[in-house]
Amino acid sequence: MTNSSTARIRFGVIGAGAIGAIHMETLNKLADVAELKAVTDTYLPLAEQRAAEYDIPVTHSSPEALLADPKLDAVVIAVPNQFHAPLAIAALEAGKHVILEKPMAIDSAKAKEIVDVQERTGKTLIIAQQMRFSGLARAVKAIIDEGKLGRIYNVKSGWIRKKGIPGWGSWFTRKELAGGGPLIDIGVHMLDLALHFMSGPRPVTVFGTTYAEFGPHKRGTGNWGTPNWEGTYDVEDLATALIKLDNGATLALDVSWAAHAAEMSDEPYIHLMGSEAGISYVGNTAKFITHVDNEVVTTEIKPLDDANERELLARHFIQSIQDGTTPISSAISGYTNNRILDAIYESSETGNQVKLNWN
Repeated sequence: MTNSSTARIRFGVIGAGAIGAIHMETLNKLADVAELKAVTDTYLPLAEQRAAEYDIPVTHSSPEALLADPKLDAVVIAVPNQFHAPLAIAALEAGKHVILEKPMAIDSAKAKEIVDVQERTGKTLIIAQQMRFSGLARAVKAIIDEGKLGRIYNVKSGWIRKKGIPGWGSWFTRKELAGGGPLIDIGVHMLDLALHFMSGPRPVTVFGTTYAEFGPHKRGTGNWGTPNWEGTYDVEDLATALIKLDNGATLALDVSWAAHAAEMSDEPYIHLMGSEAGISYVGNTAKFITHVDNEVVTTEIKPLDDANERELLARHFIQSIQDGTTPISSAISGYTNNRILDAIYESSETGNQVKLNWN
C-alpha cells in the first residue's frame, strides 16, 4: 500500500459498464493524484475493451483477483445495487479505500453492514453522490451555511421524468438486483442533496407511496441501458413521500421514471423554505428568494465555478485518504439515505407511517 501522503492513489475499477467507464474517464483526468491500474467485470471482454480504451495496464479475471492485488490502494465499485454491500465489505477487509456508487446498498441492513466494517477497518469510503459537488450546489450550500435562510423548515425535492425507464427488463427493473425503481435510482440523489443542504438532520417518521403504472405495460422507456423485452419489471415507476425530521422540518420527495406530467420539468429540483429566505434550485439554475419591505425579491445564484463534479468528488476522496478525514458523502450519510428509502417502501406496502428508531 502507498504510505506517502502525497503519493498518487492507485485505483482499480470493479464494473466496466457505463457508470464504471465514467469513473475511468474521470480518474484518467486526475493524473496528478491518481493512477488507474486495473479493471474487472463479470463480462471479461468488456473489461478488456475498457482497459484498451482507458490505457489500464491490468485486467483481472474477477473482483476477488482485483481486491487481492497488492498494487492497488483504492477501488471503485460500479455494479448492480445487489452487489454493492458484498463487494464494498470485501474491499474494506482487503485494506482498500472505496468509492461506492449510489445507492450505498440494496437495503439499509446491508448498508449497516458496510458502516460497521468501514468503522472497524478505518478505511476511507465515499458514496458517489456527485451532485453535492457541482459548482451550483456548492454555491447554494455556502449561502445556507452563512445562515442566510435562517431555519429551513420545509423542503420539496424531486425529479419527475416523463419518459425515462432505463433498460427495461435489465437489472434496473428487477427488484432483487436493484432494490427498487426511480426511488432508489434517482430519488436517492434528490434525498441526499436535500439532506446535505439541510446539514443532515435525522429522519424520524416517513409516509410514502409507490406506483407502477407504466413499466408493467412496457411504456415510458428511456434511452439509458439496454432493454431485455423478455426480462422482468417488478419495481415502481413513481414514488412520493413526506419525511419528518428530528429538527421539526419536513421534506417532501417526488420522483418518477415515467409520468403524465407535461407541465413539469424533467430536471431535478429542490425548493428550500427558510424563516429568513428561500432557495429554488432547478436543473442548472438557482434563485435566492426573500422579502424586502414586504416585497418578494428574487436574485440569481451563480455557480462557484464550472469544475467537473465527478472530478471534485474523486479529489475530495483522495484528499480524505491523505488527511485521514471523513468524506462529506460518508458511509453514515449513505446509510441514512437507505433507511429512508426502506421506510418509504415499507410505508407504501403497509399504508402506514413508519417511525425510525436511531438508538
